[in-house]
Amino acid sequence: MGLEGIQEGDIGFLGRPYIKGGTGRGSAKIDVKLQRQIGMVFQHYTLFPHLPVPGNLILAPVKVGGLSKGEATDRARKYLARLGLESKLNAYPSQLSGGQKQRVAIARALMLEPKLMLFDEVTSALDPEMVIEVQNVMLQLADQKMAMIIVTHDMHFARDIAACVIFCTGGKAVEQGPPAEIFKCPKEARTREFLEKVLHLD
Repeated sequence: MGLEGIQEGDIGFLGRPYIKGGTGRGSAKIDVKLQRQIGMVFQHYTLFPHLPVPGNLILAPVKVGGLSKGEATDRARKYLARLGLESKLNAYPSQLSGGQKQRVAIARALMLEPKLMLFDEVTSALDPEMVIEVQNVMLQLADQKMAMIIVTHDMHFARDIAACVIFCTGGKAVEQGPPAEIFKCPKEARTREFLEKVLHLD
């Protein structure tokens, strides 16, 4: 997302250079126009507590996207309806359940109509019932062909939603491939060891 600098290497997006690493603090270069085409949903919601639900949604489109308040509010109503949150138009974050907060956070990220969505452990702070709420929304996005990168420890969810799985440990990508391959016959011993622990593979 470019919120943290990278020391080396390059990240491309949409066939263009996006982030270029630098050796000193703050020396990484980032294409801000590309950055605005990426939405991010954080692990702990990061909603503004002093703003009602629509206020959380319209802030970026008005301040960054150049929409009028009226246009942004109409778009916010559309996304809230799409995510089953029509009844929360006058609510503040403190009045929402964990699953509702995370769905509001997803709606907020969608407000800028990104080309890519990033999800960082979005279900880790939720109880099982709320996990299903949020995962259902993400499955809807997948059905609508939204490009997503999801960091998750929930292997059942990863198996259900992913087109490509990358297993990482110790800061390195150990193995990658389609879910059927990774979950049924992983090539790397470390991948197999992990999956045997979390999925009880034979």
